[in-house]
Amino acid sequence: MAELKVNIGNLRMKNPVMTASGTFGYGIEFQDFVPLEEIGGIIVKGTTLQAREGNAYPRMAETAQGMLNCVGLQNKGVSYFCNNIYPQIKDIDTNMIVNVSGNSPENYAECAARVDALDKIPAIELNISCPNVKTGGMAFGVTAHGAASVVREVRKAYNKTLIVKLSPNVTDITEIARAVEAEGADAVSLINTLMGTSIDIEKRCFNLSIGTGGLSGPAVKPVALRMVYQVAKSVNIPVIGLGGISTATDAIEFLMAGATAIEIGTANFLDPAVTKKVKDGINAWLDAHGCKSVQEIIGVL
Repeated sequence: MAELKVNIGNLRMKNPVMTASGTFGYGIEFQDFVPLEEIGGIIVKGTTLQAREGNAYPRMAETAQGMLNCVGLQNKGVSYFCNNIYPQIKDIDTNMIVNVSGNSPENYAECAARVDALDKIPAIELNISCPNVKTGGMAFGVTAHGAASVVREVRKAYNKTLIVKLSPNVTDITEIARAVEAEGADAVSLINTLMGTSIDIEKRCFNLSIGTGGLSGPAVKPVALRMVYQVAKSVNIPVIGLGGISTATDAIEFLMAGATAIEIGTANFLDPAVTKKVKDGINAWLDAHGCKSVQEIIGVL
C-alpha cells in the first residue's frame, strides 16, 4: 500500500480524494453506499448566512458528457446547519468541510465566523462565484479585486484552513489565484463550473429556468486540467483540482498537473461509491509503478 496522506495547509488528509460541494449532500446521504471515513475530505453543500430558496425549476439539464445546473444555492442557512446538520456529521471520521457563499464580503465573513465556532469543522471552502449585490451582480470571483475583498474579510473572521474555490469564467485565473493567496488563502480549489446554456427546440425555450447554468462533468476536464496546471505553477499554496474527474486516471492527471488533492463532483450522481473506487485506483496505480507515496507524482509535469 502506497502512502496516500496529503496536507492542505493545516488540514491533514488520509488521502487526496474529496467530494465537491453540492454533489454529495451533507455526506450522510451517501453513508449506505460508501464508507465515509475512507474519503479524504467531504465538502458539504453550499451554506449561506440566511436561508435561500434557490432558483425556480427546471434547474438541471443533461448535456453531452456532463450536466448544467442553476440550483441557486438552495439551503436553510448557517443557523440551521449549526443546530441540525452539524450534530449529525461532527463525528464522521474524516475532514468535514463547509462550502460558504454570500452576497457581500461582510456577509461571507459572518457566515464563516459561525462555522469557525464549530470544533469539528476544520476548514471552509469559499465559493466566490456568487454575485456581488453592490456591483450589479458581477461575481466576486471574476476580478482579482473582488476575490481579494472577500478573502480579506473572511480571513479576519476565520482562523482555520481557508480554501478558496476559483471560477473559470475569467481571462486569467492565475491572477485571481495570486490575489487570494496574498490575502491569506491557505489553498485554492478549481475549477468551479463553466457558464453554459441548453435549448429545447420543440418548446423554443431554454432548458433551465433562468436560461444559463453551470456546466460540469467530463466535458470540462481538459479546461480544468489546464487551469490547475497554470495555477499550480503560479502560487505557493496547495491546489485542489476538480472538473470532470470520474476515474483514478483522471485524478492522477490532476495530481501530476500540480494538484495536491482532487474533488469529485458530477460523477457522484452516476456512481455514489466513485470516491472509494478512485482512492483505491490511485493506490493501485502507485503500487504498480513502484511509487511509495502519492507525493512522488504531485506536480511532476
